[in-house]
Amino acid sequence: MANYNKVILVGNLTRDPQLSYLPSQTPVVELGLAVNRNWTAQDGQRREEACFIDVRAYGKPAEIINHYMAKGRSILIEGRLQFQQWQAQDGSRRSKHIVIAENFQFLGARGESEDASQTEARVRPPARTQNAPKPEQARQADDVDATANADDVTPPPSDDDIPF
Repeated sequence: MANYNKVILVGNLTRDPQLSYLPSQTPVVELGLAVNRNWTAQDGQRREEACFIDVRAYGKPAEIINHYMAKGRSILIEGRLQFQQWQAQDGSRRSKHIVIAENFQFLGARGESEDASQTEARVRPPARTQNAPKPEQARQADDVDATANADDVTPPPSDDDIPF
């Protein structure tokens, strides 16, 4: 029997990412994600509900997310579900599913919100010089993508870099 565990989510951070380190010194970031669903009910009323999801990333992606993301910012997460069980202090058994991020993409335009505009100053790349990369290699820092194997972050192309 074949198995497949893949989750793709787009939502907004419900809190600032929390970076910590495993005993092996591997970075781990935990964040909350709110994913909204909008629909029209049978009575014609517009409805909305939010789903709150815990997400965890490891390694270099954890450091990148911690550095560039803040509460309210939009992100696309691709990963897998993981089931966790533990015993609470009162002795009861607890469990929950979390998403382990394997790939991600920062979303949203600059100045999308006050939080985003404050973060923008931290992520703006330095001005290009004579030895700067060619336009097709240059990218905006606001829409950075990374995978679990990412070694560096290069911002995506800007509208000025597109030849048409």
